Amino acid sequence: MLIKKPARSDLSEAQTTSESAYVSRRSVIKGLAASGVLASAGVGEKAMGLDLFGGKDEAKQAPLKPLEFTPQKPVPDLVLTPEDKVGNYNNFYEFGTGKTDPAKNSQGLRTEPWTIEVGGEVEKPATVDVWQLMNEIGLEERIYRMRCVEAWSMVIPWVGFELGKFLKRFQPTSRAKYVAFQTLYDPEQMPGQRNRYIGGGVDYPYVEGLRMDEAMHPLTILSVGLYGKTLPPQNGAPIRLVVPWKYGFKGIKSIVKIKLVEQMPPTSWNKMLPQEYGFYANVNPEVDHPRWSQASERFIGPGGLFAVKREPTLPFNGYGEEVASLYRNMDLRKFY
Repeated sequence: MLIKKPARSDLSEAQTTSESAYVSRRSVIKGLAASGVLASAGVGEKAMGLDLFGGKDEAKQAPLKPLEFTPQKPVPDLVLTPEDKVGNYNNFYEFGTGKTDPAKNSQGLRTEPWTIEVGGEVEKPATVDVWQLMNEIGLEERIYRMRCVEAWSMVIPWVGFELGKFLKRFQPTSRAKYVAFQTLYDPEQMPGQRNRYIGGGVDYPYVEGLRMDEAMHPLTILSVGLYGKTLPPQNGAPIRLVVPWKYGFKGIKSIVKIKLVEQMPPTSWNKMLPQEYGFYANVNPEVDHPRWSQASERFIGPGGLFAVKREPTLPFNGYGEEVASLYRNMDLRKFY
């Protein structure tokens, strides 16, 4: 496991959801793993009416595969965001800018086969089969807070592995100062890439980046699943980045290329609106977005519209104890 000594920011499934939901989830996953069968999860909920984050309308979703993973150890409590909301309230502009668009428009995404090309400042560049990687690398559950730059948040049980351990396989050189990521570019499958109106005007393919020490930090993971199953397409199948102390747009989805580089790489939102979206994108309640406050957030938990809870935003999304040292002596207003 990642953290042998529990940190205050850690969350555990047993303490983040009701006992009935916890027992139900574990029983279902256990049964699915034993039988090799997984029922389709309902998606396509509409952000309309009173139940803004939990609509009744459902679209068909391809069956997801159960994953074998090491559960996260118990530590402090928060409420898990229900699985249907994690799968139905998304930003993935390649499939549309509406929150329910990704669930409706991504179900045909072909994720098998899927490879990631790893290169740049490494001694051993290679192309990796993601599905083979899932079978050979040790997967862990990481229950993390997720904070969107739009001032809403969730608590999500990701399944994945440390990015840093993965990168070490390719032997980074001393010139590797940053890690650049790229999403799949396939306008045939991704309507937002072939229509700028649908895709929010983003210059595709979507690209992101981290400083090398951020990428090597043990909290940074590549996720291949959530709620014990492979990622749904709308959540970034089959593999995405999760950096829990940064705003969600840093969590690039459906990754096909990773390149270690010497200079700070371009990132999609920073290229598009540099005055609003910085390279670092650390969660900081004292640095507002130019168009809204970041001091608080809407936590999306169980229940409908009126169950959404407003709560204070934590510096580094609550992970300051682990990551604040990465930014010592940096002006986090300038390097936002």
